[in-house]
Amino acid sequence: MELLPFLDLLSTLVFALVGARIAADKGLDYGGIAFIAAIASVSGGTLRNVFLGLKPVWISDPWITIAVLSAVLTTLVFRRVTRIGKTLLVMDTFGLAIATISGSHLALQQGVSWLAAIILGLITAVTGGLLRDVLCQVEPVLLHRETIGTSSLVGAITFVWLQQVEVDLTLSAVIGAAVVVITRIISIYFDLHLPKFNSKKKA
Repeated sequence: MELLPFLDLLSTLVFALVGARIAADKGLDYGGIAFIAAIASVSGGTLRNVFLGLKPVWISDPWITIAVLSAVLTTLVFRRVTRIGKTLLVMDTFGLAIATISGSHLALQQGVSWLAAIILGLITAVTGGLLRDVLCQVEPVLLHRETIGTSSLVGAITFVWLQQVEVDLTLSAVIGAAVVVITRIISIYFDLHLPKFNSKKKA
């Protein structure tokens, strides 16, 4: 399997699993769980393709739909609902890394500028999680905690730069994804965040 379809499929499965588990944790019905899993897993790639003038992957690739359904069925069959813990955090982090590289890679294939490729990699990675949290009525992690956007951005910059200097594609993808994972792990371990705007005036 080529790198791009594999990355899209893998990120879809991971994000769908995380989305389905969070939806189940919020007590949604089966339809709600399936809907959140689909939104969490395909919205980033869909928005990326729309910006690039391409058909969304899930329309032409049935394996994307199968991956989402598999994640939903896995969640329903095991019926284990827990608060977000280390397992989901790890899965979400790896999904973030995979989607970042997938988005930037496709953008570069379409001949866009290096800046557009970086931005599209970021959009691919964070859109699904943002919509998932909003629809599940939980505080969006992207906007308040950790450094999801920053991790994805740094990884996208790394991957695109390596491609610009003609480093091997697979090696560039591995290094870029590793940067995403390491950046997020460090931010979580040391409780690092971007500065927040303080609206309170000092007396």
